[in-house]
Amino acid sequence: MLIPPSPLRRTAGALLVASAVTVTLAPPAAAESSAAGRASFTLTILHNNDGESHLLGASADPDYGGVARFAALVHQLQRDAVRPSSAQPGESRGNRGVVTLSSGDNFLPGPQFTASLENGTPYYDSLAMGEIGYDALTLGNHDFDLGPEVLADFIAGVPGRAPFVSANIDVSGEESLAELAERGRLASSTVVRERGQKIGVIGLETPLLAAISSPRGVKVDEELAAAVQAEADALMAQGVNKIVLISHLQGISEERALVSELSGVDVVIAGGGHELLADDDTPLVPGDTVTADPETGDPLRYPLYVADADGVDVPVVTTAGEYKYVGQLVVNFDRSGRVVSVSDQSGPVRVSGVGEDAVQPDRRTQRRVTEPVQEYVDAMAENVVATSDVALEGRRDPGVRTQETNLGNLLADAVLAAGQANAEQYGVTPPQIALQNGGGIRNGALVPAGEITELDTYEIAPFANFVAVVPDVPRAQVKELLENAVSGIPAADGRFAQVAGLSFSYDPSATAQQVNDDGVVQRAGERVRDVTLADGTVIVADGEVVDGPGISVATHDFSARGGDQYPFRGLPFTSVGLTYQQALQTFLTDGLGGRVTAEDYPEGGEGRITRVS
Repeated sequence: MLIPPSPLRRTAGALLVASAVTVTLAPPAAAESSAAGRASFTLTILHNNDGESHLLGASADPDYGGVARFAALVHQLQRDAVRPSSAQPGESRGNRGVVTLSSGDNFLPGPQFTASLENGTPYYDSLAMGEIGYDALTLGNHDFDLGPEVLADFIAGVPGRAPFVSANIDVSGEESLAELAERGRLASSTVVRERGQKIGVIGLETPLLAAISSPRGVKVDEELAAAVQAEADALMAQGVNKIVLISHLQGISEERALVSELSGVDVVIAGGGHELLADDDTPLVPGDTVTADPETGDPLRYPLYVADADGVDVPVVTTAGEYKYVGQLVVNFDRSGRVVSVSDQSGPVRVSGVGEDAVQPDRRTQRRVTEPVQEYVDAMAENVVATSDVALEGRRDPGVRTQETNLGNLLADAVLAAGQANAEQYGVTPPQIALQNGGGIRNGALVPAGEITELDTYEIAPFANFVAVVPDVPRAQVKELLENAVSGIPAADGRFAQVAGLSFSYDPSATAQQVNDDGVVQRAGERVRDVTLADGTVIVADGEVVDGPGISVATHDFSARGGDQYPFRGLPFTSVGLTYQQALQTFLTDGLGGRVTAEDYPEGGEGRITRVS
């Protein structure tokens, strides 16, 4: 059975078609009425998503983000939210409350989380969650990356009683998580009491969970609207008239589409997409830009408004990850619990360590979390494994999830080399090609020319994924694997493949392959045009498979099991004894002799992947 709702708490302070949804970028008429009168109750919702164990600072600029600064800023905003003097026109002056919520991906495998694994429970990320002071959290796909037991240890180690909520997962098949559900730490929804008001909080997990993470026996209900509506109806039956959905559907377009099927949900806080919603005058972390609407190209403003099943405009928000921003949504309710306006002071608040808006780190979080993690990471950073003559592109978009990059080529070469070097030892056919999913390249930044450290290799390849060899893959199935790799374009999809041992071309305007989580192709793709092995053997010519023997493929066990919907369809594979991080470090030191040259890995890649039209 699905995890149950949590009891009332007292606090201190599947996929849907997005094109069918009407989205309002400007505030609807109800939201423009804030100057006409004060609300009966003003609720400030502080939120974030995709912190992903960036405890020390943002990957591109450590002067921003950092969980100790984030905690300090949250505490400041929590205090300010309930002060009568903070009231703006249209807000309640004397009846004010605040809740703090997370929309998932609360931790991520990598060097900073490795510090937790080395230290043991409670994990540093767990301690950080407790210091921030969340009222409720939902689970993201990365929270399952190291399996249910590590997730259970993470949740159990979070101080306090804040529940992790998700209305569409069944954890009864995993003992460690089922025990937490019995104790109320995992639930479908919860009710937070704030200043005498009841605020219902419902959680929701992506239906893609099994394809993009390692939930094992955890099952996900793909009927998202039905799962949320059942919880909303139950909450309203209890007299709860303010309901917030915190969801992790991998892109705000999914939440926008979902809203149109719901009734009674007042606010949606999305996660998983890393979108940045803001006005033009909002202070941003240097290098960040407001995300463009994929449908219109217009900047996405905070909040978006989407009409629900009753025609009521629902504010939908999210923030960029890495603890770079605290989302602040100030919602005004009337006596019946209806949203009458969203205040102008709503928006993302930058977490800065420099300049006029600099935040001093929370001392307790600094001492208990930041300092020991920093010490561990510093030791990794001192171990230089190679030097590079060229900057290596690891950003997401444009980058490793949308196009060939030199870092993608480097990692794919490392996976291929590891498979070839260890094939005899593990009794498998040496691989001819390698596929590395772009979603597995996690540093999210341009690695500058110069020294490459052990820390860099962990940031690039943080997951506990083992290099695996899948022998004798039929050529038609190799084409299907590559069709899957480019099926998400133009979106920055983690399934986009960086490759070694082959070159291929694709047409993004052609029909995209559709495949289910079992690897069954439900619509054949027509994007892959030509595929040629490094030795000149043609596998696909003008979209047609050329007959011939099967191909031995190196990848890692995540993809070989069907992760990112790669259609291996249960083909036998053999792990060859090392993770893809170890493969990268070994390739840098032994395969390349400690030097990455611009000749071997030029900026922009070397033409392994060609986009045609």
